[in-house]
Amino acid sequence: MTEKEKMIAGKVYDCTDTELVNARNKAKTLCRDYNNLDPTNIVAQTAIITELLQKEPDEFRCFTAPFWCDYGFNVKVGKNFYSNHNLVILDCAEVIFGDNVFIGPNCGFYTAIHPIDAKQRNMEIEWAKPIKVGSDVWFGGGVTVLPGVTIGDNVVIGAGSVVVKDIPSGVVAVGNPCKPIRKITEADKLDLNDPNI
Repeated sequence: MTEKEKMIAGKVYDCTDTELVNARNKAKTLCRDYNNLDPTNIVAQTAIITELLQKEPDEFRCFTAPFWCDYGFNVKVGKNFYSNHNLVILDCAEVIFGDNVFIGPNCGFYTAIHPIDAKQRNMEIEWAKPIKVGSDVWFGGGVTVLPGVTIGDNVVIGAGSVVVKDIPSGVVAVGNPCKPIRKITEADKLDLNDPNI
């Protein structure tokens, strides 16, 4: 197995492998180019995101600059995706977003895991676990999602939360560690006929 194949399979791999270093450098260069574009240049933004994610979008996804990722090819986004400034995705394993996912500023999705033992950590080995996010999910600003987490559909993750365990569908979840605090109900709908809103 190559180190890339080990990484994708969730096995321990050498992150200094030439193929992986080259792939990260390519992704960082594309991110830099993307981040330096005029924000009105949608055509160039779409071209770079398409190359970075290695998938032709069926609908433009908005990654508000700056945006950074490790590889790009492990990031899968659904329709109507929006991220605010300073999204960081360390996609050593897959990071999958459903449809209608909104991400506030300064959020991070981190799949990489490093050994706790210092001698092993200094060997520059690591492994990764995927992150899966359902549809209709809103992340407040400053949220961190850690390796191996699955978040269900119709979820709100409160600002500043650190998500270390799975979150079920249909809840508001907050905190460090992030935990569901209540279900989302009909009472959460705004009355759009109310003249005060």
